[in-house]
Amino acid sequence: MKGREAHKQRLKKLSGEAVIKAAGRVVYVGSDMIRAEAHVSINRVKHGRVVKGERRKVYTASAPGEAPAYDTENLRSGIVNAQTGPITAEVRSEDRKAALLEFGTSRMEARPYMRPARDAKAPEIQRLFETEIDKLVKGSGT
Repeated sequence: MKGREAHKQRLKKLSGEAVIKAAGRVVYVGSDMIRAEAHVSINRVKHGRVVKGERRKVYTASAPGEAPAYDTENLRSGIVNAQTGPITAEVRSEDRKAALLEFGTSRMEARPYMRPARDAKAPEIQRLFETEIDKLVKGSGT
């Protein structure tokens, strides 16, 4: 077969460390995109109103199914992402109320913000992954 060795070398490039590094970059960048989207979704909800004739604001909770209303900085600032392996990353909230808001309780319906952020960013992350793999394919000489 003509060009067999060259083809084997291209395949090695596409199955080696370069692919793992590219995938790892995309996974981490994707986790940061999800973190940012979750952070922003908490800002989008009106968090209160000014009481007429007074200087204080009255907190207004978000509706069930909406992202949580901004109350304190704890929920928002607790959203972090981290690389957990060569091709894995996680986004989590370190606030103690995070899971209660995301999934709800027996007394409160869920106010999800992480899963909608993940779903909103999934197509963009997929395109980023495709772009990175395409660069590797073109760089391999195929």
